[in-house]
Amino acid sequence: MSSLHKRSASGVVNHIHESEPRWFAVYTRAKSEKFVQRMLNKKGIHAWLPLQKLLRRYARSTRLTEKPLINCYIFVKIVKEQYVPVLETENVAGFVKFSKNLIAIPDIEIDLLKRITLEEGLDIEAIPGTFEEGDPVEISAGNLTGMKGMIVKTEGKRRFQVALGQLGYSLLITVDAAFLEKRGLVFEIHPA
Repeated sequence: MSSLHKRSASGVVNHIHESEPRWFAVYTRAKSEKFVQRMLNKKGIHAWLPLQKLLRRYARSTRLTEKPLINCYIFVKIVKEQYVPVLETENVAGFVKFSKNLIAIPDIEIDLLKRITLEEGLDIEAIPGTFEEGDPVEISAGNLTGMKGMIVKTEGKRRFQVALGQLGYSLLITVDAAFLEKRGLVFEIHPA
């Protein structure tokens, strides 16, 4: 198995490397992305926060503001010894993991984000991956955390019926989208 895809005895994949810096996404507390970036940079950790410039109109003025492209996310390029210092940083909630796997973000995806944020006049909204019937999902919050299932039916934009098969029976429950986890992010770009 390559050094990029190390798998532990428990079957969990960890892409962090001893000496080769790789990009990872980190969750932050709400509205603290810029603070976390400053704190990480003070520690000598390469942190990048994709910002989009927005023109805000107020009653008597217009002002150019910068807001995070993805709320509560910051990106770090680290090696193994920097993992714990990132977690110990004030307002860091943890690393973004996919089914307990710590997956590195390819440089090409970070480069794409950088190009998107440099483009002026784009109204960009980052939304979690959309859910469709047949999608495999894992419940990531509440009493059923860790249960895996499949989307059976959509009930609007935010609620889904999920079939859970881990019990030996198919248990059909209705779950809010906030409690479901699916791989990856989708970016929507709206013309200005």
